[in-house]
Amino acid sequence: MITRHNPARVSEVVGTLRETPPTEVDRRVRAADRAQRDWSARTVAQRASMLDAAADAVDPHLADLAVLLARESGKVRADCAGELRFAMIFLRWVAGRAPQVLADREVDDSTGRLLLTRKAYGVVAAITPWNAPIILAMLKIAPALVAGNAVVVKPSPLAPLAIDRVIGLLASTLPDGVLSAVHGEAETGAALVGHPLVRKVAFTGGLQTARHVARAAAEFATPAVLELGGNDPVLLLPDADLSAEPMRRLVMASFATSGQVCMAAKRLYVHRSRHDDFLAAYRVAADEVLCTGDPLADGVSMGPVISAEAVRRVQDLVADAAGRGGRVITVGRADPGTDLAAGHFVLPTLVDGIGDDAPLTATEQFGPTVPLVVYDDIDEVVARANADELGLGASVWSADEDRAFAVARRLEAGFVFVNTHNRTGMALRAPFGGVKRSGYGREYGDEGIVEYAQTCAVNAPAAFRAGGGGAPANAYPQ
Repeated sequence: MITRHNPARVSEVVGTLRETPPTEVDRRVRAADRAQRDWSARTVAQRASMLDAAADAVDPHLADLAVLLARESGKVRADCAGELRFAMIFLRWVAGRAPQVLADREVDDSTGRLLLTRKAYGVVAAITPWNAPIILAMLKIAPALVAGNAVVVKPSPLAPLAIDRVIGLLASTLPDGVLSAVHGEAETGAALVGHPLVRKVAFTGGLQTARHVARAAAEFATPAVLELGGNDPVLLLPDADLSAEPMRRLVMASFATSGQVCMAAKRLYVHRSRHDDFLAAYRVAADEVLCTGDPLADGVSMGPVISAEAVRRVQDLVADAAGRGGRVITVGRADPGTDLAAGHFVLPTLVDGIGDDAPLTATEQFGPTVPLVVYDDIDEVVARANADELGLGASVWSADEDRAFAVARRLEAGFVFVNTHNRTGMALRAPFGGVKRSGYGREYGDEGIVEYAQTCAVNAPAAFRAGGGGAPANAYPQ
């Protein structure tokens, strides 16, 4: 049995779910495989229309789901409501975009006749994390279903309750078996990913777990989409705007969801000449927008971290940085109505005066602390930003957009934000994913839809069509 406690009040049980044993995982996958055959036989337009109707089934429950998500994950209720709304927006966007993206393409010319079609893989296994469980599941569910696949989702046991309800509501409008969820720890995930009828795996999470997922998928040469962690650098060029509005945006780019976001702003690189001005502006902005407390309380903008282990990890990173001579600056304020000792709370900190070798800078913190480091010239900071083995996101801040784009081209990151970072810089049309150790494959955009459809070709070379004149029996194409 999975029992989920509220990270803001750890004595409070939010809910329970029954773990799915491997034998039942097998039954779910086999049911999905049977359902997928009829599902893929429908047209893209028919599937898209059914997904629109599925989104309609979720809409009346969004407010209650936001409260449930806040209680199980520690995310602020307003953020949870926003995530749920955006997940339905994304689902509808995919449904509207897919008929064009997945349409057949045919060419008939002097070279011959070529037909390109998009075919479903079959059953897609989606392994999803706890920090944004609704949207990160929907990034897989929506494009996979509209492309004609069936989907079996295994959410994280740290936040399984709200996404289980969302999947249930969506599935209630769809053919039986097309969409389902299984729950559990590593054994459940291994049974799902390693099932011989799973034809594609989609995973979001950390590199260590990704290695296990990739090994299990490799048993049957199952292709995968892996969106892994990031240690996103923020490059503030000497002409960056340090006024209140962009500084508030940058603060939240680091501390939304208590910093537990793969694409959070995690390393702040500031030109030495602007250090003092930046530090002052950042502290003012943080004190304005950051209030740590119960996610359900009015005015709170940052809740607890997910677990006691996360508390220890963040505290150890900060203590190490302080031992290296870093100045630890607590920012924001605490909600006076919240008993911080009752939950997994960590007050947000900015750490000034450390280098790239400190673990706080060199590793993904995944918590409410961020290092401030200085640089002297553009070539230097680009090299330092690119030295990390992760390459998910990055951002460049400058009053000159062309200059920002020129620097962005040099960064080894799958997604570079300009004058913003994190969720405020995303776009439905913009493909998102990592380079280097941050994974492969893309979500969002047309590329995120095509990830779940195989391109298949039918080709009649001109030489062998009526009147084509023929060619040698073993000729190479021309």
